[in-house]
Amino acid sequence: IIKKIVAAVVTVSLCSFGMAKASENETGVKFAVQSDLVSSYIWRGMYQTGASFQPTLAFSIAGFSLTAWGSTDFEIDLTAAYTFGASGLTLSIADLWWAGQGANKYFNFKSHETAHHFEAGLAYTFPLEKFPLSLAWYTMFAGQDKDAEGNQNYSSYVELNYPFSVKRVDLTATCGLVPYEAAQYYTSGFAVTNVALKGTTAIKITDSFSLPIFAQAIWNPRLEDAHLVFGFTLKP
Repeated sequence: IIKKIVAAVVTVSLCSFGMAKASENETGVKFAVQSDLVSSYIWRGMYQTGASFQPTLAFSIAGFSLTAWGSTDFEIDLTAAYTFGASGLTLSIADLWWAGQGANKYFNFKSHETAHHFEAGLAYTFPLEKFPLSLAWYTMFAGQDKDAEGNQNYSSYVELNYPFSVKRVDLTATCGLVPYEAAQYYTSGFAVTNVALKGTTAIKITDSFSLPIFAQAIWNPRLEDAHLVFGFTLKP
């Protein structure tokens, strides 16, 4: 099943890439390259590692997008997503690989040996200009997310995000929770694992270049942990 999923994602990606190259000016294809440098890497309220470079390579055409994202030394994520027009609804499938550099087993997709986590996501942004709340649900449906008996855990994570601005600072308030027991998030039942506030602004370097910077305060009530992250973004 995992091999079929990977093959399907790669096939769709290659077909879309070929179509984009053939009619780039007509279809509105977009490529994006950027990288964040963060003081520490926090994932869904959980500390992963210290200072990290986090590059992104993204391709999009119409409602389809394919994104490669990484964090130095140990993580590479591939995500295919489709947004259904102006409905505010996005469906995604992601391959999360956390084995790290030197593991040399990236192409091992055997169910009980792989270091990959395969996750499906459904996100929705409410069509309210004055209340642009977004809601997303992610579930790991295959890969390393197993219990002690070797059965799939189907670990899930739900996140709400609300963006707003105060003067020159763009802010995002986040609340993330785990709806049921999931060893992946160190929970034995329903738990709030990620409460955060992120602020983003830009430092003007020259008349034609500004450096985006951000700071984020993060609390994990389940683990009784807290973090303060600073970072900046490099992009063309």
